[in-house]
Amino acid sequence: MSNIALEFVPPIENGGAEKARNEAQKVKELLSKHNIDDQVDSVIIPGIIEEDPDRPVALEKKMDPLDTWKAIRDVLPDMECAVTQVTAFHSEEQLTERFNNLRAEGIEKTICVGVPRTMQDGEGGGVPPTDALQKFKKEMPSRGVILIPTREDEIGRFNFKINQGADFAMTQLLYSDYIVQFLREMSNETDERPEILLSFGHVPKAETKKELIRWLIKDEGNPLVDKEVEFVSKLAAMDPDDKSKRLTDLYRTIIDGVEDLGFPIGLHLECPYGFSDPAFETFATLLEEWSPKQENEGV
Repeated sequence: MSNIALEFVPPIENGGAEKARNEAQKVKELLSKHNIDDQVDSVIIPGIIEEDPDRPVALEKKMDPLDTWKAIRDVLPDMECAVTQVTAFHSEEQLTERFNNLRAEGIEKTICVGVPRTMQDGEGGGVPPTDALQKFKKEMPSRGVILIPTREDEIGRFNFKINQGADFAMTQLLYSDYIVQFLREMSNETDERPEILLSFGHVPKAETKKELIRWLIKDEGNPLVDKEVEFVSKLAAMDPDDKSKRLTDLYRTIIDGVEDLGFPIGLHLECPYGFSDPAFETFATLLEEWSPKQENEGV
């Protein structure tokens, strides 16, 4: 059964465990309030590293994902957990220990993430994500990657990662239906059908000034991404009802386009500006429109 995962960003290190538990309690209450606590079945905790200096929202040192999971799992006892791991800054020995520690705490899914945009593939001095997928099959039962459908030659990249051992992918935040064309083309090129977690994020009014989401998805000189950035700008300025309708329309278009291609489809739900009632109301609207849980139950 495909997952519906909520991204849970680690709190800052100072007082992090208590803050993490408070955030987990907030998640629990919001899931229950919007009647989706029986659908969202896992959290994805990202490993946060320094990125471009032009990041529009300051990035303080964050708590380790494993420590975050230890702090929140009793608050969210029915949840599974996956973490993202930037492998390029760690040796094979360090990563072996890391993955073994994750497994010891019940974590069996890891997304191997590449270097920041300021660096080139292969930089970092550690184990590249594509090598990690193959090297750590024994240590980590399920290994995923980030899928950016608008990136140049992404089908070739993704096929290589699958051959290296990736069995699922989590997309970048989707603000166009280009993923449909991407998966359709890929389905014609290969018989491989890894699980695809489609990523959707709430766009609050704060985006009009801070532009965090636009920064997250940016890709200079890429006209496909330019259209997504423009769509995010429009969403941010809309009133809540119109915003919900536009995002739901996009969601439905994507689901209709990909659900018959043979890929197991899951969801990744993200609140780039933090957990909020409007964000969870948006997620509930999307899940009412279509949910992999309903699909598996034949609803």
